[in-house]
Amino acid sequence: MVRVDDSGDVTKCWLSPDELTTLERSAGKDGWEREIAVQLMGQCGLRASEVGYPGDHHLRYSEDGSVWLFEVRGKNTKGGDRKTRDAWMPDNVADDVHKYSRERQLDPSESWVNVSTPSVRRWVKEAAKTIADNLDEPRWRSVSSHDLRRSWATYHLVERQVDVRTMMSIGGWSDYSAIEPYLAEPTEARIGEAMGER
Repeated sequence: MVRVDDSGDVTKCWLSPDELTTLERSAGKDGWEREIAVQLMGQCGLRASEVGYPGDHHLRYSEDGSVWLFEVRGKNTKGGDRKTRDAWMPDNVADDVHKYSRERQLDPSESWVNVSTPSVRRWVKEAAKTIADNLDEPRWRSVSSHDLRRSWATYHLVERQVDVRTMMSIGGWSDYSAIEPYLAEPTEARIGEAMGER
C-alpha cells in the first residue's frame, strides 16, 4: 500500500490506483453491484453513506467541461441538513454504470446501488479480506470504505495536483479545514517528478 497510518485509534490506509482496481475486482466477484459501489467510492470519492443515492436520472454529461457529473446528496461538513453537489465521474465508471443499468433494466429514478450504508461498508471489508487471504498480505484487513475516499482525495490532490477548490466542490467539503487531512505526504515518485532536474 502507498501508506498505512496505525498511530491513532483508527488505521488509515492509502491505496494506489492499481490497488483500488484490485479491490473493485475482488468486490465484483460477489456481484456487479458491489463493484459499482467500490468504483463510486474509490474513483468518484463518494462516502459510503452517499453510494445509495445516485442513479441514471442524476448522471449527465457536461459539454462545457467535457466531463461526466452526477448529483449526490451527502454529508454537510458544516453540519445541518444533507447537502447536494455535483460529483465527477471518470469515463470508465460512466461506461460501467450505463452497462449495469441497461443489463439490470433499472428505471432512471432507481439507484445503482440499492443497499444500506452498513452493507456498503461490509462489502469493502469482505473484498479486502479476500485479497488479504489470497495475497497473504495482512495490511489489506485494515482497509475500510473511508480509505477509498481518502485514497481518491489524496491521489488527486497530491499526485495529480488538482486544485483544492475543485476537489472541495466535487468531494463535498465545505471548507479547507475539512479537506486538509487529505493533503497527505506525496509518494516518492511524486517527489522525484517534482524535484527532478529540469
